[in-house]
Amino acid sequence: MALIFHSKLSVDLSQILNDADDFNVIIRVGENKNTKEFHAHSVILRARSPYFKRAFSTEWIIKKDDVIMFNKPNITPIVFEMILKYIYTGELDLTKYQGKNILELLIASDELLLEELFNNVQEYLFENQKTWFQQNFVLVLHTVFKIANCKKLQDYCFEFICEDPEPFVTSEVFPSLDEDILFDLFKRDDFRIEEIIAWDCLIKWGIEQTPGLGSENNDRTKWNNEEYESLKETLKQFIPIIRFVEISSKDYYDKVRPYKAIIPNKIYEEIEEFYFKSTLPKTTTLPPRIGKSYIESKIIRLNSISIITNWIDKKDSNDIRDKNDLIYKFELIYRGSKDGINNNSCNNKCNLQEPVLILIKCKNLKKIFGGYSSVGFYHHMRNEYQNKYITSDDNFVFSFEGKNDIQNMKLGRVISNVNVVYNNYFGDCGFDFGGGDLNMQNDNLYIKNSNYQHTNNNGIYIIEEIEAFRVNCQKGKRK
Repeated sequence: MALIFHSKLSVDLSQILNDADDFNVIIRVGENKNTKEFHAHSVILRARSPYFKRAFSTEWIIKKDDVIMFNKPNITPIVFEMILKYIYTGELDLTKYQGKNILELLIASDELLLEELFNNVQEYLFENQKTWFQQNFVLVLHTVFKIANCKKLQDYCFEFICEDPEPFVTSEVFPSLDEDILFDLFKRDDFRIEEIIAWDCLIKWGIEQTPGLGSENNDRTKWNNEEYESLKETLKQFIPIIRFVEISSKDYYDKVRPYKAIIPNKIYEEIEEFYFKSTLPKTTTLPPRIGKSYIESKIIRLNSISIITNWIDKKDSNDIRDKNDLIYKFELIYRGSKDGINNNSCNNKCNLQEPVLILIKCKNLKKIFGGYSSVGFYHHMRNEYQNKYITSDDNFVFSFEGKNDIQNMKLGRVISNVNVVYNNYFGDCGFDFGGGDLNMQNDNLYIKNSNYQHTNNNGIYIIEEIEAFRVNCQKGKRK
């Protein structure tokens, strides 16, 4: 029988680290006023770290009185103390440390080739430090993209940006973004941003990154040929990955054409031919930036749509979607501010026997209401469905506490699939989930709980904006 005594071993090694006087290594870490010396044992460091095994094997090491003197100014004392704790005991309680220290530990563990520690620290940051992660996003972004092995955090950073990119690309920190990071971001198909906004932000970034331009020289009407050439050189790898065909002719004329000098001649000729003759470019033909499930909504943000697609797939709100899951396309078919907030407009636009998603924003309320009908709304049909209920097991109604809410949403699935959608031929309502559970009558929204699970939103509200989307889907594909 094998006897295992790891806990006692860990305690004894911890005492060696803290109290022993037989050390043969002094490691000085930190710089300026934040420095500290640590006493350690070369045999333990060599056994636990391939980095130290190589470092202590070279003839270039410095010794003083048979003690190895080693400097690591790029690692702070608090982080190196964490590293020694791990090396000597195999234990480390990350909950005692701030996010900044844990990020620095990630960098140090990668440099010192402590693979086990590195993998666990990356996992901890991903799982337990997301709030700090998002508050210090640019710092994290630049840090993890310097580490080749940090793929999981790199993917999370990109997914976080792509979910709702506009606040990031229009932020004050965007012009300082590293070129390699920006390139990897712009070439992604799931970078969910209007192409003209991507172009505007790229120009702003390029001006800031180009020597001789920047905030003191950002008026292009005053630039000479050399300054245009400098900007062209800065942006040369980005121009071919701009989806010019997604930019309207007006925006092209007003915002792209003035920068003709920075666009390679062949690409520019193809763009011109596209706008004049509708001939697709050969050099820069890329798919639109719609990513996986995309929605062009003024009511909810993109990060809410992943929750709704999970509900459509009958998953929990926060389930991580697999690459083979269904990919949804939400086609806008009705917007109240454009088409009119009334029964007739809604009836005419939503007369479909296809899945339809409804979103409603009401006056003086932050709360967002909505409903999904897998069978659509059979308005204006003189058949057996006239003024009858339509059945479905897949319908649901829901609410979000606000535009940015992804935590406190409420879902109400059908209780009985008999009275799920009311087919109102005479147009006395815009749409009707469950005979009044979620019901539009001109510019009023009526809510009660009857045929759908209770969502605690009973009342009458004035509609400020309403949107309807045809929901199409296709099978996901692995990249």
